[in-house]
Amino acid sequence: MSTNNKLADLQARRAAILGGGGTDKTAKQHDAGKLTARERIALLFDEGSFIELDALAGGAEAPCDGVICGYGTVDMRPVFAYSQDFTVKGGSVGLLSGKKIAKVIDMAIKTGAPIVAMLDSGGARIQEGSDALQAMGTVMQKTVLASGVVPQIAAVMGPCAGGAAAVATLSDFVFMTEKASLYLSSPSAIHGKTGEDFAGDAKANAENSGNCQNVYENDEALLASVRSLLSYLPSNNLEDAPFVAGDEINRVSPVLNSLVPDEDAAGYDAKIAICEIADNGSFFEIAADYAKNMVTALARLDGATVGFVANQPLEGGLLDSAAAEKATRFVRFCDSFNIPIVTLTDTDGYVASAAEEYAGIARKTAALAYAYAEATVPKINLIMRKACGSAYIAMGSKHIGADMTYAWPTAQIAVMHAEGAANIIYRKEMQQADDPIAARASFVESFKETYANPYEAARLGYVDDVIEPDSTRPRIIAALLMLASKRENLPAKKHGTMPL
Repeated sequence: MSTNNKLADLQARRAAILGGGGTDKTAKQHDAGKLTARERIALLFDEGSFIELDALAGGAEAPCDGVICGYGTVDMRPVFAYSQDFTVKGGSVGLLSGKKIAKVIDMAIKTGAPIVAMLDSGGARIQEGSDALQAMGTVMQKTVLASGVVPQIAAVMGPCAGGAAAVATLSDFVFMTEKASLYLSSPSAIHGKTGEDFAGDAKANAENSGNCQNVYENDEALLASVRSLLSYLPSNNLEDAPFVAGDEINRVSPVLNSLVPDEDAAGYDAKIAICEIADNGSFFEIAADYAKNMVTALARLDGATVGFVANQPLEGGLLDSAAAEKATRFVRFCDSFNIPIVTLTDTDGYVASAAEEYAGIARKTAALAYAYAEATVPKINLIMRKACGSAYIAMGSKHIGADMTYAWPTAQIAVMHAEGAANIIYRKEMQQADDPIAARASFVESFKETYANPYEAARLGYVDDVIEPDSTRPRIIAALLMLASKRENLPAKKHGTMPL
């Protein structure tokens, strides 16, 4: 065969590969409101930057063996990715496609670049039997090895079943489209066993299980958000996140002076505080639909990425098992990738219920305290209002390692909330009072002024300063600049036994 013929043969092979499972299956993919694997890659990467690996694997019968793998740039930064092709064998994972994915993850670890997994698959390839199980297990193992080394984002844009669901949830972030699904046991299997109706849809994964952090209308919106998320993250655990020029360092925020209501029980939106403190327009919330009483978000301060964790008074602010779990995962991610943590505290304690105790609130709150205590990145705590008992301790307090703790004048720091504490401390006085109700109100205020005010905690060294709310941004930025060279070495060990 002549050189020209060989070139023509190569071009024909490549053309066949680009067609995936064929025009009919591509049309079905589009009819389902989904992009093809290659269309997704084109949206994720900078134009013309993607380099495909193992494109000829699978041959003409199964182009790319159902998964497109390679690397390119996102905003001029290297990123590795694999995109499952549902038009080829349903995007299922077999021995060959598993090897391709494993190679991409290995290369990402070696070069220190993030991994984006675009998932649209029925899971392990049944026809390959044990080989498929080997493939799925290898992908899980490689994903675990990459954990804490490079950021991993799972973009679920179709079915994600069985072992594929485990692979997705091993990632740092799971984003889903509204039409996507994620489950270990199929809805039909669950219905057959228990009679329960279960869809495994994005809404359930985002609101009920917390398996998914963010949900988007379609593939385009999801991939645009993945690009945005990557801009907040370092490429690996040895680097810092990219610097993005921020707004005025000394910008004050008068709105913060009146953010906390006079009534203790009144709610307010902690997201307003985060947005006022952070650089303008830099708020990127994580898991907004899960455990709404806790806010986790990435933002920037003076151009540098920071992780915010905040009790949400608008949702009561109490700590429950889901909120603790949500914050724990986020704190550990930030610590893995050198992202300072700013915690905004306003919690009256725990949700008191038998259901919460059975859900493991003690263990999950212990895990939150563990995550904060173990984290070596700069940690700043701002007490905005209530800081009660061990719930306050677990929220990244000075007592478990916060480098700097600030309080607003509205802060109340105590073993328990003022109403309950007053009932104990002033019980006899209340009983003897002519008007017990009026006496109780007076004693509650007395408790706040005597025991729960921020100046008492500052006197004892548990609060570094009581600050004006409108100056919070410059004070936190100054603290982060001071802590930029922080070095902290933990005792030598293989790993701790976190109460998971």
